[in-house]
Amino acid sequence: MALFLRSTKLAARLTQGPTKCFSRNYADQMNFTFAAANQIFYANKNIKQVDVPSFSGSFGILPNHVPTLAVLRPGVVTVYEDEGTSKKIFVSSGTITVNEDSSVQVLAEEAHPVEDIDGSAARQVLQEAQSQLATASGDVAKAEAAIAVEVAEALVLAAGN
Repeated sequence: MALFLRSTKLAARLTQGPTKCFSRNYADQMNFTFAAANQIFYANKNIKQVDVPSFSGSFGILPNHVPTLAVLRPGVVTVYEDEGTSKKIFVSSGTITVNEDSSVQVLAEEAHPVEDIDGSAARQVLQEAQSQLATASGDVAKAEAAIAVEVAEALVLAAGN
């Protein structure tokens, strides 16, 4: 009983008055930035939604999304623009940040529009990566080759979309 009273008093003390950690301002629009080393795709543009592949699973981000930090896995980012169009962009890796003000940043190591991917070249890259993995010796070489295979498999899949 004493523990219950102490926890009730603690909860009452924590919730008295406005507290920044318990409140959040919501936005109606989502300010979006998407950049890679080779190109800036979006710079502070309002969009409707973005779907991202992450190591914790693929997910969609809408305005008012809970603040999030995630790591991109190789795959396709789909951006739904306010005008009703959507763009698909292949990413090799990177990060996704959703901020409290509903702004979103996708920072990719490398990114290319899906329509620019040559399917036969992607399959060739996959074959080479699989060959490197088969002949790799040592932990570092095997890890690097496994990453190359993972990216190449995602690239082939993206080229088929």
